Amino acid sequence: MRRIQIPGVRKTLTQLGMGTGADMYHPDHMDYVTALSDAYVELGGNVFDTAHQYVGSEEALGKWLELRGLRDSVVIMTKGAHPDDGSPGPRVSARHIKEDMMESLERLRVKHVEMYALHRDDESVPVGEIMETLHEAVVKGYVEAIGASNWTQRRVEEANRYAAEHNLTPFTFTSTNFSLAKPLEPRWPGCVSADESYMGWHRENRVPLLSWSSLAGGFFSGRFTPDYRENEEMVRVYYCEDNWKRVDRARELARRKGVDTVQIALAYVLNQPIPIVALVAPDNIAEMRSNFAAAEIELSPEELDWLDLKSGALPEGHAS
Repeated sequence: MRRIQIPGVRKTLTQLGMGTGADMYHPDHMDYVTALSDAYVELGGNVFDTAHQYVGSEEALGKWLELRGLRDSVVIMTKGAHPDDGSPGPRVSARHIKEDMMESLERLRVKHVEMYALHRDDESVPVGEIMETLHEAVVKGYVEAIGASNWTQRRVEEANRYAAEHNLTPFTFTSTNFSLAKPLEPRWPGCVSADESYMGWHRENRVPLLSWSSLAGGFFSGRFTPDYRENEEMVRVYYCEDNWKRVDRARELARRKGVDTVQIALAYVLNQPIPIVALVAPDNIAEMRSNFAAAEIELSPEELDWLDLKSGALPEGHAS
């Protein structure tokens, strides 16, 4: 599997990262956690995405790492300062960042994590306070690299300007939503999706992206159709004519290549011309294997454009 490098992180990252935000990734279900995590590393993955706000996720991951003795082999990204974590309300502050970070390290049973991201932004907070706090964590050795999850391009640029002007550690990665299906509105409050401008910024600056919901919540799985409207969240976020066209094109390209539609949707993310990790959360080992197979699919720039409705016809030579 292809790997990328995050500035500041000593290890390289596999292009498939394992999300641990599902309800079953919990200390109460350690048989499930162990089987899925074992399969992920056996297939060649090394990136685990968790968060202080994911109830039980950090504890379960910490128990598994200790059980298997794999701490030195994996990359951990955790996140903090989510507004709905504990007491509701603004939590992007020096105090909450420090508290969440220390609790995360304790739950994970580690002395440091490779990557730490702020789970949400609060634009009323000056970037200076935030970057000073995160830089201190890097200096103390609690984290190797810092990043922004669900921050706009403008705020990331503002934060990195402040870091450069004050000789502080900058954000060296982002973690926003990105998938072949384009959301009509944020899936959850405060979420950010990488649009054309944001992706252009990533290409120009070579800033790595860890994309969450890379498969758009299962939109390409076949479970959803224009007539099936029982899942209100999916209808609200993804149901539109252009996204159904993207499903049709992914299905057609999958047929030509002899793979599954969902694998084409994941390959679309992994073949973007930027350093990228797709965060996936398979329910079982079969889905995990399918994701790893998708990571081996190469798509040309012409195929990427066609899937995203940027061109009208796909030359036959690009579908074999």
